Amino acid sequence: MTQSGVQRYKHQFDLDGLTFIPSFRSQLEIADIQKNLDRVIRLVVPSMPAEHVFYEDKQDQSSLKQLQNLHLHDAYFGQLMTDSPFRKLAETLLDSKVVCKNMQYFNKPPKSGLPTPPHQDGYYFKISPCEAITMWLALEPVDHENGCVRYIPKSHLKSMRPHGSTGTLGFSQGITDFPNADDTANEVAYPAQPGDLLAHHALTIHRATANHSRNRTRKAIGLIYYREDAVEDLTARAAYKSELIAEMNAKQRI
Repeated sequence: MTQSGVQRYKHQFDLDGLTFIPSFRSQLEIADIQKNLDRVIRLVVPSMPAEHVFYEDKQDQSSLKQLQNLHLHDAYFGQLMTDSPFRKLAETLLDSKVVCKNMQYFNKPPKSGLPTPPHQDGYYFKISPCEAITMWLALEPVDHENGCVRYIPKSHLKSMRPHGSTGTLGFSQGITDFPNADDTANEVAYPAQPGDLLAHHALTIHRATANHSRNRTRKAIGLIYYREDAVEDLTARAAYKSELIAEMNAKQRI
């Protein structure tokens, strides 16, 4: 990526709280990521903590929806998280050194892939200042049918919206007053191809529709980086995680 290209994406990120970078990774790199992801699902997932592995239906292994902390469970993904163009881009967009916080695998299985409720990632993070970035790398074609991501540009310039319980696996909290008139008028959908990257600020409002397709999955990798000076409220974070694990256990999803 040229320096002028980097600055263009940086400008968009500062202005809108998000940026879209087509072909951030090549098709060969995406194939390599997918190969290693398949390996992890086959060989590593069985030994991962239950709270890091989410299923739509725990009895149906094909309904795997989300994996947490991939970078801690596998060396390949550890390097992809910590020593890669993703981290360099995060440092550029946040104007700071960053802390590598989480690498996730996301899927919306066909028919059972539910909507992702509108939310701001910072509500989950419990950090101050609320300066962090989430990256979303498409591994497959994503469009309106199978649940592309939708953003409210410039929402990062406003305060945190009220959130409440959603009952949605992996996204337990959502904005309770969504949509308002501004949300409806300004929302933008971002279809993507394998290798395309979306990056958004922790306060940027986003959501995704359900996977309405008959036989298409919607696989992606997510990476979360905190700005170096962001301080996590460990008490609030622990309380949230405890409530979430209890809820998922009760619904037999982990």
